[in-house]
Amino acid sequence: MPGDLLNLAAPPADARVAYGPHTCQFGELRFGKGERRDVIVMNIHGGFWRNRYDLVHAGHFCAALSNRGLTTWNVEYRRVGDDGGGWAGSIEDVRLAWGFVPELAARYKLRAEKVIVTGHSAGGQLALGLAAHEPAVRSVVSLAGVVDLRRAWELHLSSDAVAEFLGGSPEDVPQNYQAADPMQLSIPQCAQVVIHGAADENVPPDFSRAYCERKKMLGEKVRLVEIPNADHFDLIDPRSASWTAVESSILQFAD
Repeated sequence: MPGDLLNLAAPPADARVAYGPHTCQFGELRFGKGERRDVIVMNIHGGFWRNRYDLVHAGHFCAALSNRGLTTWNVEYRRVGDDGGGWAGSIEDVRLAWGFVPELAARYKLRAEKVIVTGHSAGGQLALGLAAHEPAVRSVVSLAGVVDLRRAWELHLSSDAVAEFLGGSPEDVPQNYQAADPMQLSIPQCAQVVIHGAADENVPPDFSRAYCERKKMLGEKVRLVEIPNADHFDLIDPRSASWTAVESSILQFAD
């Protein structure tokens, strides 16, 4: 994963809260100010599901949103290389973090019913997977999401990261692809915004285009935002020219 964003120190969080007993089961809270403070953005970071990448690089994304008044819940989870990470431990952790939101809302006077889920890259897959398995999720923003796992396996993205995550090929573990692949999951209740940079070399923009075409045919509420000249990391970099489009898509859900 290239990108100088990964090498920058993240802004400090306001609180680090455990949502489970494992050392990877925690999240960072950054509180917004003003009338949007009680709206929560639950963010799921990327890194092709591997534990060499953590939530730190998503801190800039979350800090920028908290500066616009939203409270962010930046979630860590078990990844490939962690005990219990990969499939299905990673999505189990994300669901556990989602289920912890009412506790956060009660503790910090937020609105548990007003949560926007965002996910970047592999986090986009997990965000949409969360929405498929948790009917209470009402809005998701996928940012350069790995939203087609079979195609990702065919292209050997990031040295076969999908096979590492799911435990093999679509022929080896078809049940895992069926349960994890956003292209195969049903998300009828959820408004989805799928954002992708046209210059993304890590996850091809065709992934999001094909995903939106399929989901519209199935009657799901999905909107594609394709940003010219944007690469994989521009979508979570508040310094980039892409940031206005990303931020406005999230704020529309908040408002």
